[in-house]
Amino acid sequence: MKHLKLTLLSVATLAFSFLQAQTLDEIISKHLDAIGGAEAWRKVTSIRQEGAMQVQGADVKVVRTVVNGKGSRQDIAVAGMNGYNIITPTAGWNYLPFQGQTQPEPLTEEDVKEGQQELDAQDELVDFKEKGTTVELVGKDDVDGTECFKLLVTFKSGKTESLFIDPKSYHVIRTISKQKANGQESDITTNLSNYQKLPEGIIIAMSISLPFGELNVTKVEINKPVDEAIFKPSN
Repeated sequence: MKHLKLTLLSVATLAFSFLQAQTLDEIISKHLDAIGGAEAWRKVTSIRQEGAMQVQGADVKVVRTVVNGKGSRQDIAVAGMNGYNIITPTAGWNYLPFQGQTQPEPLTEEDVKEGQQELDAQDELVDFKEKGTTVELVGKDDVDGTECFKLLVTFKSGKTESLFIDPKSYHVIRTISKQKANGQESDITTNLSNYQKLPEGIIIAMSISLPFGELNVTKVEINKPVDEAIFKPSN
């Protein structure tokens, strides 16, 4: 009888684990459907986004360019100064003159490793297993009155990010990621809204609320030719 009890417990545990896996798969599937479908996203080889925001009263323009698997560059223009952040598979650079930098500075090996997910031009949950990413359903959590599914994403680099998915729209409405600065690690919360469908069929957030302001995306280009020379430092 003792053996039978243990067997039944093991079966129950297995069934619960399988149910959890099915639930996670269902959430991811519905999320991908809600943003245009995995097939549409698989066709994305590059993405360029332009946006604007205000930080402490200053107008800031941001351009993000990603060529899938090859390079990511974020250009920042403020107060007549132009800076950038670049990540490639093997190196990265920061050049932020508005923070006192006078020339590009190389990123550390650890920063380059942790920034590799920036090279993904597609949604992070598209073919995530093939990318070496793991995803766990950790329960539900409240986001401004909406009880969301909370997914813990662990990238191949080891960096983690929490996604909060609205059970009605199946859009990600909040992310919380870890960021290191000056030897300190902190949580960065980003709220996403104003999802819009692009001609290519994918659906993305056009409003991105960051701790220091709200970025409004004004232009998005998909699969336009990109000169990969932009992924090399210059000033």
